[in-house]
Amino acid sequence: MQPQFKPKNPNFSSGPCAKRPGYDVSTLDVSTLGRSHRSAIGKSALQRCCDETAELLGLPEGYRVGVVPASDTGAVEMALWSLLGPRPVDVMHWESFGSGWHTDIVKQLKLDSVRSLLADYGQLPPLAEVNFDHDVVFTWNGTTSGVKVPDGDWIPADRNGLTICDATSAVFAMDLPWDKLDVVTYSWQKVLGGEGAHGMLILSPRAVQRLESYTPSWPMPKIFRMTKGGKLIEGIFRGETINTPSMLCVADYLDALAWVRGLGGVPAAIERSQANLAVLENFVAQHDWIDFLAQNPQERSNTSICLTLKTDKDQTKKFIKLLSDEGVAYDIGAYRDAPDGIRIWGGATVETADLEALMPWLEWAYQQVTA
Repeated sequence: MQPQFKPKNPNFSSGPCAKRPGYDVSTLDVSTLGRSHRSAIGKSALQRCCDETAELLGLPEGYRVGVVPASDTGAVEMALWSLLGPRPVDVMHWESFGSGWHTDIVKQLKLDSVRSLLADYGQLPPLAEVNFDHDVVFTWNGTTSGVKVPDGDWIPADRNGLTICDATSAVFAMDLPWDKLDVVTYSWQKVLGGEGAHGMLILSPRAVQRLESYTPSWPMPKIFRMTKGGKLIEGIFRGETINTPSMLCVADYLDALAWVRGLGGVPAAIERSQANLAVLENFVAQHDWIDFLAQNPQERSNTSICLTLKTDKDQTKKFIKLLSDEGVAYDIGAYRDAPDGIRIWGGATVETADLEALMPWLEWAYQQVTA
């Protein structure tokens, strides 16, 4: 029979992700709207983005946080174009975004000494084979595959190269070993349910030293430039953005940070996300027609939860459409480059009760499309 109860919030998209529980745009502090981002009030709000992020994440001394253009993609490209070149590069990729960074490094930057450590969807490359005398580029969590690195034990503290980590669907949802990460990027519209178009760039002192001691041989677009006269442009990491940001989006981000603080900080946000994954794990354990794309439970993402179904492609499409038409789950189709299936966001802004309400609907929809 068709389930009786529906999720209160059916937004399970993996980006843009669900807004925080209780979100109301009318409660945002919009005193910055209509003001220059370079005014005292504008710079103060942007610096709060940097300072409060560093405080909530517990970043080590000397780490810088900046608001940069073009979402997580822009932040990653800034790092790749500005930092790579002096050393060989190991690129770990096991899903579409990591593979995109590999393509840019090889075909756009045209670096010669690049090692590709590739794995199929559902698996990780061999972590033990990474050479940390090289610069290392990787995603912490494969948003389109549902596979994450389990921890930071495989990264040595005495590495010679830089670690450049795209962590857009991991920051605020997974325990990151900050002292082992030299560059971390993310966007507001993932785990915090913020708005798009803005990226966050976190640099360690080792990354800053690279920026100040190395000048790439290629032309550098304005929005990628982080140094002037051989010195870091510190203003980028004090709220003086490279281009004009949306102050409405800034207000939205500050609201999300306040929500995380109110929960009890990052550990509480991680706990909420882990509870969401547990709902799916319990459901999968009880049904033989659905499974995780991630083959190793220790590598299973608790944010972008990717699942395979015992259905053909047409049945999968009907399954997804049926749940959308019923208003119980929107935008849960697998990423276009990923294996056929579904992807359900489990970040902290998703209420566990909504996932619990969704589970009977998954079973009902499967029965409908396979009858």
